[in-house]
Amino acid sequence: MSRRLQKRHLTPADEYQCPLSEESQKIALDELRETSNARTQALAALRSWMEQNPKFTAMRMDASFLLRFLRTKKFSVPMAQEAIERYILLRQSWGIAFNQLDYKLPIMMELLDLGFIFVSPFKDKGGRRVIIYRPGVFDPYKYTNQDMCRVMATCYETLLEDEDVQVRGVVHYADGAGVSLPHLTLFTPKEAVRIIKNGERTIPMRHKEIYGANVHPTVKFALDFGMSMISEKIRKRVSLYTCIKDAEIDQSLLPKEYGGDMPMKEMIELWKVELEAKRERLLLNDKLAVRLEMYSEAAREGAVSALRSGANTCAGADAVGDAMRGLTGNFRKLEVD
Repeated sequence: MSRRLQKRHLTPADEYQCPLSEESQKIALDELRETSNARTQALAALRSWMEQNPKFTAMRMDASFLLRFLRTKKFSVPMAQEAIERYILLRQSWGIAFNQLDYKLPIMMELLDLGFIFVSPFKDKGGRRVIIYRPGVFDPYKYTNQDMCRVMATCYETLLEDEDVQVRGVVHYADGAGVSLPHLTLFTPKEAVRIIKNGERTIPMRHKEIYGANVHPTVKFALDFGMSMISEKIRKRVSLYTCIKDAEIDQSLLPKEYGGDMPMKEMIELWKVELEAKRERLLLNDKLAVRLEMYSEAAREGAVSALRSGANTCAGADAVGDAMRGLTGNFRKLEVD
């Protein structure tokens, strides 16, 4: 292999051993079209594509990492390819916000202890984890938008290391108390659009239910703007309430301060245990890399249209790039019986 195509495997291409329960496997089959045969073929296709694609220089080849993209794209290999490439490119080009996902960093620990974002130790009736947000405790004069992105990314990446979360998805619960206009100035409109769109298209997470309470009228225009940016499918899963007590969510999943049984501080401490267990794997992701010079400026800045299938970002692609497009086409139809 030429020096130009040399690659680093951050994790090996392991032989997959399914850790999912029978119930989770049935959900994967019914909702994601996942079978053992489809999984084997799709993993082989992705690994071959990543090996031959000249844009990648450092990759995770383990099944758990690749399956999160296949599952969120319902085993469409071309769509998973696009998401993987976009994911690594944005991590690298926006590294200041999406790398160093280390909960032990002082600012990260401060935001965790404030309860800005954490995950309930309890699962809902669908076996899904519940992410709890309290954006009002985020001081926009003390912390930056990079701090916000980093602590949220740490939460999502930690959850995605769990294959049950990949299959069942997550529930979001946000308390909007304390959110005001200064919070809205953390991101420019252009940044907000790209974060919202990439959040849905690129983060390999299944968003099943979204609850928002205490939404103040002064920020409703920003919420309406955000809602206009997401897909109709996700919009239908959003429920907004004026008061916390009106939210139609099982309150036993929430901290005691919101009607549950376990104090928030205890929940946060349990979440830190999970963060510690996945910390080294998250830091390993900082080494994922592509060749930035092979992407357009728009793609590096997160423009969604710049990385859509069929609109490759490497102008004047060489023979290897042409081969990649042919390889993609060969895996558009997988045998799933």
